[in-house]
Amino acid sequence: MRSIKRYSLASGFIAIFEIINHLYGHKRKWWKFYDKPQSFIRDEHPFDIGPYMPMSMWFLKFSYGNFKKFVLINAIANGVFAFGVIPILKVFKIVRLNRLNYFQFFIYIHYKAYILYGVQYIFEKFKVQNGVLDK
Repeated sequence: MRSIKRYSLASGFIAIFEIINHLYGHKRKWWKFYDKPQSFIRDEHPFDIGPYMPMSMWFLKFSYGNFKKFVLINAIANGVFAFGVIPILKVFKIVRLNRLNYFQFFIYIHYKAYILYGVQYIFEKFKVQNGVLDK
C-alpha cells in the first residue's frame, strides 16, 4: 500500500501525459483501430487506464533508485509491446500502425519512461525537502 501511495502521483501524471499523447497520435493517424465508428474512449483510452498506470507503478517500485535497471525493464517491456503485441493485435484486427513503423512506435512509447523517472525524482526530492518522506 505504501508503494501505491509513493508512486501514484508520478504514475498518474504519466497516465495523463499518455492520454494527451494518444489524442495527438489519434489526430495524426499514427495508428488505426479496425472497429467502426472510431471512438477514443473505446479504442485508445483502455490502453492508458488498463496497463499503463499500473505498470508505471510496478516498474518504479522494483527499480526506482537504479536508473539502469529502470531503463532496461522499460526497454524490454516497451520492446515486447511494440514488436510483439502490436503485430498480434494487427492479426486479430484490433489495431495496426498507420504512419509509424514498429521502431518509431517503440520510441513513441519508450521516451515517456524517462519522463516518468524524472517526475518521480522531482516528487521524491520535494517530499524529502518538506519532510514528508522519511528516508
